[in-house]
Amino acid sequence: MLGGALGAGARYWLGGALLRQFGSGIPYGTLAANLIGSFAVGFLAIWLEGRGPQALYWRAFLIVGVLGALTTYSALMLECLLMARSQRSELLLGYLGGTLAAGLVLVWAGAKFAAMLRPAY
Repeated sequence: MLGGALGAGARYWLGGALLRQFGSGIPYGTLAANLIGSFAVGFLAIWLEGRGPQALYWRAFLIVGVLGALTTYSALMLECLLMARSQRSELLLGYLGGTLAAGLVLVWAGAKFAAMLRPAY
């Protein structure tokens, strides 16, 4: 639960900071949270692999809790619906496609980065 609270707080802060910085044309907060989360989950999945019983607790805390609350598919879908119903509908497919493609690249990059840093056993 603590991980979820930290992730939700981080998402709220990130969304507000990016809204103030860039405005509401594109939901940059959700985009950034999902892309950061994609890299982080790829990294953590590999980094925690084979690290003993304590790694299970860290996996639950960080991946399920922090990243589960930081990233959100439902917010992405809601923002796509709002874009479709607004004057920003021309941005919808680019935003959705870009989010999915960048997320896939980043989860792979996070996993590769963790594999590079992890000592050989």
